[in-house]
Amino acid sequence: MTTQVGATAPASRVAALGVRGLVTAYRGGRLRPSEVVTEVLDAVTAGDPAIWIDVVEREVLLTRCGELEQLPDGPDRLPLYGVPFAVKDNIDVAGRTTTAGCPAFATDASVSAPVVELLEAAGAILVGKTNLDQFATGLVGTRSPYGVPVNPSAPEHVPGGSSSGSAVAVASGLVAFSLGTDTAGSGRVPAAMNGIVGLKPTRGLLSTRGLVPACRSLDCVSVFAGDAADAAEVLAVLDVHDTQDELNLRPHERVLLRPDEVSALRIGVPTLDDVDPAILDAFEAQVAGLSALGATVVPIDLTSFEAAGRLLYDGPWLAERVAGVGDFVAARPGEVLEVTREVIAGGRAYSAVDLFRGMEELATLRRRAERVFERIDVIALPSVPTLTTLADVAADPIGSNARLGRFTNFVNLLDLAAIAVPAGAIEGVPVGVTLLAPALHDLTLVRVAARFLGNDIEPSNVVNPTALAVAGAHLRGQPLHHQLTVGGARLLARTTTAPTYRFYATDGPGLTVPALAPSTDGVPIDVEVYEIPGTYLQVLRDLAADPLTIRPITLADGSQVQGYRTATDDAPKGRDISRFGSWRAYLASDRSPTPHDPDTRVSVPR
Repeated sequence: MTTQVGATAPASRVAALGVRGLVTAYRGGRLRPSEVVTEVLDAVTAGDPAIWIDVVEREVLLTRCGELEQLPDGPDRLPLYGVPFAVKDNIDVAGRTTTAGCPAFATDASVSAPVVELLEAAGAILVGKTNLDQFATGLVGTRSPYGVPVNPSAPEHVPGGSSSGSAVAVASGLVAFSLGTDTAGSGRVPAAMNGIVGLKPTRGLLSTRGLVPACRSLDCVSVFAGDAADAAEVLAVLDVHDTQDELNLRPHERVLLRPDEVSALRIGVPTLDDVDPAILDAFEAQVAGLSALGATVVPIDLTSFEAAGRLLYDGPWLAERVAGVGDFVAARPGEVLEVTREVIAGGRAYSAVDLFRGMEELATLRRRAERVFERIDVIALPSVPTLTTLADVAADPIGSNARLGRFTNFVNLLDLAAIAVPAGAIEGVPVGVTLLAPALHDLTLVRVAARFLGNDIEPSNVVNPTALAVAGAHLRGQPLHHQLTVGGARLLARTTTAPTYRFYATDGPGLTVPALAPSTDGVPIDVEVYEIPGTYLQVLRDLAADPLTIRPITLADGSQVQGYRTATDDAPKGRDISRFGSWRAYLASDRSPTPHDPDTRVSVPR
C-alpha cells in the first residue's frame, strides 16, 4: 500500500475559531457561512486526498450556505449555525454512498443516520465523508484501499484509526469538528496521534442507527474537536433519545450527571510498565498537571481493566464482527483487505459456549472495576503506550495495531465514558492523556479536559444552588448517594468539618446511621460537599432518617453549609466513632457492621 502524501493547506479561520468561535463570529455579523465553506473547499482541494472518501459538491454546499444565510435569526437560533463538519464513512448520509472503507460494499443511503440529521438541523454543514480502517477494524489508520491520511504533525507516523480521516480533517483545520466511531479506541487513538480532543460518550447515549456495525453491542459514535468545550457543544446537540434504536439509552437512563469540580476529584493512576519511556515521562508530567489543578492522585491497579480488554480481540466478542459484516467478507473475500479478512475470520473460532463463559468473566471483571471506582472518580492513562510509525505497521501489521489498544480496548466493554486530550509532543509527534469515568459522567470528563487545556466549561444552570455536606450514607459509593444524583448534585469539594463535632454510629430505621453532633471536644470529620438546587433541599430534608436532619455545619475553613447532623445538639444514642475520622474508615474497621452479615442493619431497603 502506498501512502498518499499531500501538503495540507489549513482553512485558517476554521482552525483558529473552532465551533464556538465560528458561531460567535456569525452572530456578530463578522463572517458568513459561504465565506468559510469556500475556504474549506479550497483547502480540501489543495490538501491530502486520502482524508476523504466522498466530498460534497461545491454547488450543493454553497446552496446550503445560502439557505442558512437567508434565515434572519439563524445564528441565534441554531447552535451549530454554519459550522463545517465531516463524518466517518461508516455513517449513513442521505443521497450518498456508505463504503465503510470497502468500495465493493458501497450502498446508497436513502436516509441519514440520526446523528447526522441532528447536526444538520442544528445548522452544521456537512463537507464530506472521511477515510477509515476498513470496516472500522484497526487502530493504525493504514488499512484502507483509499490510501493513508497523512498525520499532519508527524508524516512518518500513523494517523491512528479507525477514524483516521475524521481526526486528520480536524487536525488539519478543514472542519471544526467531525464524527468518528469507537468500539476499541477508534475515537481516542487518532485524537491522541493528531493532537486533538476525542470524546467517546457513554455507550448508548448517542444513536448508532445508520452505522455499519463493528461490534453492535459496543459501538459508539465519537466526536473529534479542537478543544473540550467544542466537543461539549456537539455532544449537547447529539444527546437525544432515538426511539428506533433498541440499544439507545431510554430517557430515564440517559441523564448526564452534572460535572464535578475538578479540585474535588480523585484521579486514579496505575503503575505502568511496557510503555515507551518518553511517553511515560510525558504522562507523569501530565499527572502532575492534574494534581496542580487540585485533584488528588490515587494509585490503582489496572489488572482487571486490561483483562477485560483482552476479551475484545482474544475472546468471543470478536464473533460480533462476523455478525456485522462477516457474510459479505465470506461472499466476496477478494474485495476485502487481507488484514481485515484475517481479523474478522478470527471471530468464527468462537462458540456460543465461549460467549457465555466470556459474559460471565466480563461480569466478574466489571464488578472488580466498580470496586476500583469506589475509591476514585476518574482514571488517567496515556492514550497509547507507544509511538507507531508507518514502517512499524509495514513490518508487523497485527502486532503494531494490537499494542495501540492496550489502554482503550476495555473501555466500551466496561461501559466507561472517555475523553482523549492532547498533552504536548515528543520530538514533534503528538501524545495524549485519556480520562475515563463510569457511564454518564461524561460532563465531568469534559470539565477536567477543559481545565487541563487551560479553559473551562460551565455546568448546566442550577436555580438557587445550595451547598450540602454529607458524611455517611450519602457519600459517593454509599447506599444513599443516589438521593443526591437524582437531584442533580455536583461534587464541589472533599474536606473536613471544623473540629467541633463528634461522630456516632446510631441505629436508624432499617440501617446504621452515621450522625454528627456538636461538641466542645470535637474532631475533624471527613465530608463531601455538593452543590444542589435549592428547591431540592426540602426533598432531602423530608427523606432524612431519624435521628438526622439537615442543619448548618461548619467546615474546616470556617465557612458554613447545610449538612446532615443530629436534630438536637445532644449526643445521640450509639457508638462514638470519632476516632476513625470518617465513615469509610469506620466501615473498613473490624468493629463496624458489614454488608455481608445478615444480622446487621447496614443494607438499605429500596
